[in-house]
Amino acid sequence: MRILVVDDSEDSRDLTEGALLSAGYTDIVTAASGWEALKILDVGRTTDEVPSVDIALLDIVMPEMDGVEACARIRNDPRYGDLPIIMVTVLDDMNSLSHAFVAGANDYVTKFINRTELVARVRAALRLKQELDRRKARERELLTFLSSWGDRREGIWIDEATGLFVGEAAEAYLVRGFSDVEYDIAVLAVTLDRLDSYRDAKGEAATRDVLAQVARALGRVPAMLGVVAAAYRNGMIVLVAPDLGAAAALELANTVHGTVQKLRLPHSEGVASDFVSASVAVVTGQAKRDIDRIQLLIQAISKVQQAATAGGNRVVAMIADGALPKLAAPISENIMLNPETGAVA
Repeated sequence: MRILVVDDSEDSRDLTEGALLSAGYTDIVTAASGWEALKILDVGRTTDEVPSVDIALLDIVMPEMDGVEACARIRNDPRYGDLPIIMVTVLDDMNSLSHAFVAGANDYVTKFINRTELVARVRAALRLKQELDRRKARERELLTFLSSWGDRREGIWIDEATGLFVGEAAEAYLVRGFSDVEYDIAVLAVTLDRLDSYRDAKGEAATRDVLAQVARALGRVPAMLGVVAAAYRNGMIVLVAPDLGAAAALELANTVHGTVQKLRLPHSEGVASDFVSASVAVVTGQAKRDIDRIQLLIQAISKVQQAATAGGNRVVAMIADGALPKLAAPISENIMLNPETGAVA
């Protein structure tokens, strides 16, 4: 990981660099001004090539160009939309810090540098960037694979209501996106309870709007990074999460369930709640064969349909053993959540 440290004070640069070196970060480049930082990053150049900088630490108070302006200029370059930017500020300069967040900063640390705080924030920012990179790589792989399916238009792979991939794309990803898998794969199926009743009462346009709001909300969940999301035409959403163990998959399922509840979308035809609620099923297991990975999806869809029929507004999780489609005992079955708080009832 290459870290860019920008500060007009040589002493501050040395202290920051020393703290990072002691934490094992050895690839550090420094800049004494905002202009020098822009030169290192090659901001403004019309090229797709991104210089190898993984995170930037910007001092707010600098002559000529302060850290807020430098941050805004960096963010204005499309190549740096996901670059983690951490501002370095003094405690009584919260006004400038608020401007920095508007300009696109992700986080901040205060002077004088506290090594523990600095390293913790850098590590957190780098983990987030790695997850973003993984998600983009998976989406590129999926799009590349789909584009190779004859002369079909790319538009047929995007669900108009949600903006997600269509469900068939998730199936294609499960079949061709893995080889000799040695880690767990989690497949989640999400269905909005009594969606047909909502459609009958409110109409197709209102139903599509609800699905779009749910899809956007899920896309903003940090835990969704690295997850391939797709939607079937009946409104069911499927999530494919590679390298996610059973405990983390159940946590993700509960997060997805809670995200839908927090939207508090009115649902006059609801049973478990006066608001739109969701049932979520997750099946986790290692599956090397194409048919076994598809079986994970089939099991998740079957389980979420059963959960919705049983009253909905619940999370079901199961672990698949190595001999699919046989399943081990559920780690969580028919967990009813409090419709107001999301807690286990």
